[in-house]
Amino acid sequence: MPRDSQLRRSDLVETASLGFGRAAAAKKYGAIRTASMVLSARLSPEDQTVQSMPDASPTKWHLGHTTWFFETLVLAPHMPGYRPFDPDFAYLFNSYYEALGERHPRPARGMLTRPSLDHIMDYRIHVDEAVQRLIVQAQDAVWASVAPLLELGLNHEQQHQELILTDILHLFSLNPLRPAFSAAPPPVSSPAPPLTWIDFEGGIHTIGHDAADPAFAYDNEGPRHEVLLRPFRLASRVVTNGEYAAFVADGGYERPDFWLSDGWAQVRAERWRHPLYWRRTEEGGWEEMTLLGPLDLDPHAPVRHLSFYEASAYANWAGKRLPSEAEWEVAAVSLGPDAPEKGNFADGPLLPRAARGTGLSQMFGDVWEWTCSPYIPYPGFRPASGAVGEYNGKFMCNQMVLRGGSCVTPSGHIRPSYRNFFYPSARWQVAGIRLAEDA
Repeated sequence: MPRDSQLRRSDLVETASLGFGRAAAAKKYGAIRTASMVLSARLSPEDQTVQSMPDASPTKWHLGHTTWFFETLVLAPHMPGYRPFDPDFAYLFNSYYEALGERHPRPARGMLTRPSLDHIMDYRIHVDEAVQRLIVQAQDAVWASVAPLLELGLNHEQQHQELILTDILHLFSLNPLRPAFSAAPPPVSSPAPPLTWIDFEGGIHTIGHDAADPAFAYDNEGPRHEVLLRPFRLASRVVTNGEYAAFVADGGYERPDFWLSDGWAQVRAERWRHPLYWRRTEEGGWEEMTLLGPLDLDPHAPVRHLSFYEASAYANWAGKRLPSEAEWEVAAVSLGPDAPEKGNFADGPLLPRAARGTGLSQMFGDVWEWTCSPYIPYPGFRPASGAVGEYNGKFMCNQMVLRGGSCVTPSGHIRPSYRNFFYPSARWQVAGIRLAEDA
């Protein structure tokens, strides 16, 4: 299989609102669906079948599931005479949509040696051809219903492109051969600038997606609403490997006074002693597993693959705290509308890079940033009716919000209001730390 050195920006296209432009929709659909194939082409069929843990999924399941999404929510309701490619796929590739029927258990997705990868590729071709016909042939009234579902499906596919990368990294980390996903050389290390503090005014601020804005956003990003903030400061950059190594060396994983109770229980139960992919070298230093294979730990690069518990413990050790998601969004908006385009995303080296320059940096790309905010609905939030309403709303319990995207997030997929969410114990995502403090 070919192993391209990096993803090209043209492969992971920027996502703008489709509106009702059919030509733009057809082009964007083809580009984003092709981007998934670019990822798959770097992997063997065996790579794409194995499930390394219950939270991860095999690559070929991601490829099938994203295709099932278009078949089930776009084609079946809107294309007269459409017949499913394989009736069994409704059971195999449904993820969590109760309204759409029973599903194969998530922890057992790695047992699906059948259907073959080739059969799933045939499935993708079948659905892609049908979707492109629907874009051209749908009556205007039908297109008005199809367009927003199509746009949701494309953003959904980009989320799964990121999951393909994080899931395959976890899989490769368990392989004693320590394989690499990408053969690209790692970026040249450069010293991170000193950490400084950026002040933000308190008072009433407005956050969230504005329903009048035609650009795409998920339902959990709204409604737009007011929040009252005290004056606060954010760190100018995210925490580096070198700074986190000092926490490890100071017994950070051995001192319960830094940890939330559930976090300390997790440390003891799982025997955490350092970030997920760190490993001691024979010389006594650190190396980490990356999508480029095992690399010497770059002390200037952002620390990542941390749980919320680890992020919180480090902040306590440093005498600081994590920002709230409202504080984070207010700071991100202050950088201007073009800031997300300048981040280090999946069209780059697939590694976080050291911060550059002065001022507020790394807000977009590099690493997802844990906030101290629980993932709960905004005031006035109402999920959509039907299966689409299950996309975000039903997960608003026991999870924490992350912001900003990472080095494996597709370019153009992130905006200041974007809310990611994971359980506080999750470590396999590219998540790091930005510190905050009261002004």
